[in-house]
Amino acid sequence: MQSRTQVNKPVVASNAGLSLEQEAMDPEPTEQDADAQEDVEPVKEKASLDKAEEALDPCLTHSADSTAFDQAFDYLNTKFCQPAIWFDSFFVDDRTQEDARAGTLVRWTNDFSYYFKEGFKYRANLNARFNLPGVNQKLKVIIDSQGEGDPFAFLKGPDDEGERDIGLRYDWYAKDRVSFNIKANFKPKLEARWRYTYPISQGTITRLTQKIYQEKKVTGESTEFDIEHSFDEDFLLRWSVVAQYENRDNGWEFGSSVNLYHYISSKQALNYIASIYGVDTPYHYVENARVAVTYRQNFARDWLFFEITPEYNWSKEIDTDRLDQAIITFRLEVMFQNI
Repeated sequence: MQSRTQVNKPVVASNAGLSLEQEAMDPEPTEQDADAQEDVEPVKEKASLDKAEEALDPCLTHSADSTAFDQAFDYLNTKFCQPAIWFDSFFVDDRTQEDARAGTLVRWTNDFSYYFKEGFKYRANLNARFNLPGVNQKLKVIIDSQGEGDPFAFLKGPDDEGERDIGLRYDWYAKDRVSFNIKANFKPKLEARWRYTYPISQGTITRLTQKIYQEKKVTGESTEFDIEHSFDEDFLLRWSVVAQYENRDNGWEFGSSVNLYHYISSKQALNYIASIYGVDTPYHYVENARVAVTYRQNFARDWLFFEITPEYNWSKEIDTDRLDQAIITFRLEVMFQNI
């Protein structure tokens, strides 16, 4: 299978623009000079190509220090990054994409779901992330109608109501293993997010994300831990666990998921999902559990996608019986990135 990271090869300009005066002043090249020039030109061309690839490939990292430890991190991070970024970019998962390719994103989704016990439901969402013209590139406008800022968003199904969010995010720091940003919206809510990434081996990486926030009179924090293993360019396994606490009556919330991403082609991929979510207030119970598989395909245009997600869901609300049912969702999506 061909590599997913494509690099446009630059054209190396020739030195044919010398004036007649310079040609007259320079001595005639000897045979040894010609041989030396032939040896140097391929080296210069390779160096130019390497620099161009480094500039275009977001997976290449260079630590500020040149110790053996930092060089090992750069190597492992670069090798692991390519499949992780491809899957997160294709499925629009912010775990890797937010820090590696934090450019413009506009995403409009339309979900048509059939619940075998509750009937048909439709839901539309708009998400966007973009820079303000003439403002520092670190400052972004965030429009989120799907609740992707929710630490449990990756556990939830198509009918779960996420928090609507319009605000600003400032990407304060993003380098090597660490990133830090601050987000504010109009609720009002102020949130700080710190993320640390550490590669264990060429195929395995860990990621710790810590958030603290203040929303009106509510103070809260969430801690997320991910461990990912790339079997090869076709399969990526991710296990995630999240814990959240707020100083109000809902106490602790916990969630965990396992995702197996399967690359089919540059326009097709599968995501096998198993997740569980629970609370400890007013009593300990599992509020939702689901198993699902999502098939996603790009079609007709670079910005058009569709998904088909069959799943089985076990859900429970306070003082109600548990509801078990099969659900099938068809999603039609318009998505522009880095426009």
